[in-house]
Amino acid sequence: MKGHGIEKHSAVFRTPFHECKTSPLVVGIAFAAAAYAGRYGIQAWQAFKARPPTVRMRKFYEGGFQQKMTRREAALILGVRESTPADKVREAHRRVMVANHPDAGGSHYLASKINEAKDIILGKSRNSDSAF
Repeated sequence: MKGHGIEKHSAVFRTPFHECKTSPLVVGIAFAAAAYAGRYGIQAWQAFKARPPTVRMRKFYEGGFQQKMTRREAALILGVRESTPADKVREAHRRVMVANHPDAGGSHYLASKINEAKDIILGKSRNSDSAF
């Protein structure tokens, strides 16, 4: 096989790994890139920590139901003000009930609380606690 030029290429494959020379320029560029990436990461983290605190609004009422429902709690359940007109209360009741109706996978307990809230806001209090 001496005439086919294979002997020239076979010397490259026999060179041990530790004898390979890596250019100092390539090593320097790799270290510089790592240093710049680290510096950027530290600056980004410090900027993240130094940002002004944002106001976190609670989207939901924290806490369970009270023993006897009040007008305030009824308004919170329906998502209206205590002084909301009757037609808006009925709209809110319908909207909340559609989302929580037992036939649509909602809870019977929540449905009874939603109905009780509507009755209290509209002044039709049944003077009876929920069945649950």
